[in-house]
Amino acid sequence: MIRSMTGFGRSRYEKDGREYIVEIKSVNHRYSDVSIKMPRSISYLEEKVKSTVLNNIARGKIDVFITFYNYSNKGKDVKINSEIAALYISELRKLAEENKINGEISVVDISRFPEVLNIENKEDEELIWNELSICLNESIKTFLEMREKEGEKLAKDFKIRIQSIEEKINKVSEYSTRLVEEYVVKLESRIKELLKTNVVDESRLAQEVVIYSDKCSIEEEVTRLKSHISQFIDLIKNSKIAIGKKLDFIIQEMNRETNTIGSKANNLDITNLVIEMKTEIENIREQVQNVE
Repeated sequence: MIRSMTGFGRSRYEKDGREYIVEIKSVNHRYSDVSIKMPRSISYLEEKVKSTVLNNIARGKIDVFITFYNYSNKGKDVKINSEIAALYISELRKLAEENKINGEISVVDISRFPEVLNIENKEDEELIWNELSICLNESIKTFLEMREKEGEKLAKDFKIRIQSIEEKINKVSEYSTRLVEEYVVKLESRIKELLKTNVVDESRLAQEVVIYSDKCSIEEEVTRLKSHISQFIDLIKNSKIAIGKKLDFIIQEMNRETNTIGSKANNLDITNLVIEMKTEIENIREQVQNVE
């Protein structure tokens, strides 16, 4: 089963007043590039998040967005800065005396001033990670499901195009087998025409035919091209790992063999088939760039 590098996954998890939202999205990338955006309060878990993502996703430009809300009182502690509060009270009393202002200073009034009341968060790292992991893994699951669905579409398209290339290769082989025979007839006819005689030096003719056969033979290229196709099909059918780079290499080799066939074959029919094959190979190459 092949996977596309394009995907999206989202999950939400809530427990005891703590809410987690994880979104994962990815696009094509030559290597693996993970970017994580998460609240500063739980940023200490970034490496664990990255490790979990990389254990499940081999390649792509991956963006992970994590949102965390903590409405519970677990891990929270209210601290009063008594020294700051005393300074506020002292300065307010001086202000009242200097300006002959009557008024009582209440605790509530003092608590509203900056830095008097502070809420300290003492997160339980293991608890937060365990809960975040549930949400993260669920998001990865939906993300991979989308990648696999896209991969199925790519695989179907690959099979159709590969089948088309195979049919054209078989036609190329048929035309190729007739090239030498056609060349012998043309060469013999040309010699008779030039020399004004029906007598042809058979040994010289045979020598020219051997040279021509060696020059235009595409049997090796066709055999290698068929082997590459077999490897390509086997990969998309049986591989369960990231195969995008392997497929890309095979496609490059297929293109190279096709170019060689085109340069060797001195035949219009073969040339036209080579152009059609190169078009299909290029279409596959573009699609392969989206395979994990």
